[in-house]
Amino acid sequence: MSDAIEGRLKELGIVLPQAAAPAANYVPYVISGNLLYLSGQLPMENGRLAITGLLGRDVDVAGGQRAAELCAMNILAQAKAALGGDLGRIKRIIKLNGFVASVPEFVEQHLVINGASNLLANILGDTGKHARAAVGMAALPLNAAVEIDAIMEIA
Repeated sequence: MSDAIEGRLKELGIVLPQAAAPAANYVPYVISGNLLYLSGQLPMENGRLAITGLLGRDVDVAGGQRAAELCAMNILAQAKAALGGDLGRIKRIIKLNGFVASVPEFVEQHLVINGASNLLANILGDTGKHARAAVGMAALPLNAAVEIDAIMEIA
């Protein structure tokens, strides 16, 4: 399965980044039994925060979806680090919690988080389909436009 996932990443032209180190007093992941809990990931690209600001003012829906895709890539990078490099150990993505920095009038958080949901389903197939929340926030750390955390069932 890991080879299939790596092949799908290559086919989609996605190179996962190195898993980012925590920016504060927390760990990037916790494994408890057969569950992998991943800390919130920001839209980091090439070692820097790629998309900042508020949806509905500074960032449009397409930009928010790109931010969510980057968060999903960073989620997979953290999972890969947690699982000793073997993404094939992912049995199911159980849940994503998506946080979208947005103006009060913005009501398309669900469309923004689709960027992550679609990417994970495209890479992992049914294993990547998940329950989720898409929540509007007044602000996120470092002025990030999107932050997403995840819970996965693992082998």
